[in-house]
Amino acid sequence: MTYEEMGKMDGKTLMLLPGTCCDWQTNFGSVLDRLSETYHLICVNYDGFDGGSDIFPDMITVTEKIEQYIIDNHDGKLDGAIGSSLGSSFVGQLIQRERVHLDHGIFGSPDLDQSGRFAAWLQSKLVVPLLTGFTGNEKKRKRTRDLLKKTFLMSDETADKFTECFSKFDPESVKNEYYTDLLTHLKNDIWVEHTKVHFIYANKMGKKYLKRYKKYFRDPDIHEFDMQHEQWLLGEEAYALPVLDVIDECMEATV
Repeated sequence: MTYEEMGKMDGKTLMLLPGTCCDWQTNFGSVLDRLSETYHLICVNYDGFDGGSDIFPDMITVTEKIEQYIIDNHDGKLDGAIGSSLGSSFVGQLIQRERVHLDHGIFGSPDLDQSGRFAAWLQSKLVVPLLTGFTGNEKKRKRTRDLLKKTFLMSDETADKFTECFSKFDPESVKNEYYTDLLTHLKNDIWVEHTKVHFIYANKMGKKYLKRYKKYFRDPDIHEFDMQHEQWLLGEEAYALPVLDVIDECMEATV
């Protein structure tokens, strides 16, 4: 695990938690400068995705390490944490477990999928090879880049960046991350005193995700955007700037 603190060091603390098969440098790279102007950022790379030799163990073990870092370095409390995709599962666990305190938990258009062991195993068998094997040669890399550009309206540069990210991590870490995320469940109707939960809802994902957000958390603060999953993090200012404004609004909200 690595943690890098940067930005406005006397600003409010905001932890950045990347998504599946990503490091924070890739996941949040397009918005890092803007966030650094306002916040004391705590950027996290998980075991298996931090350039070290350790393999990602499971979601709860990594959650415990994040909690311990917050306890040891920030007296057990942060002003906020934002998760991209799978990173939102960590935000949910940090709130649910109540071992540390977040004033604001910000969920970046996550799916928050949960399943039983067999379904998780089956999904992993199908999805993980796509995440780790489709960049093995130039033909597959080009197909990946074209798919990313078409689906998320990525630029060539951003598509190359994400394609490279998907191909540089140990498949065992990717498998463990994907599989154990499905098995790490949130309770229904989570509510913690003095914590406000905010969701960036990408409505092109579908309404079932909006229903899911409201199922797991009591009275969540929903901000709807006409975009695909995590499209605000892919380098297009037209998507990023409105979401960044909402993050500022969320971090200033009364808890």
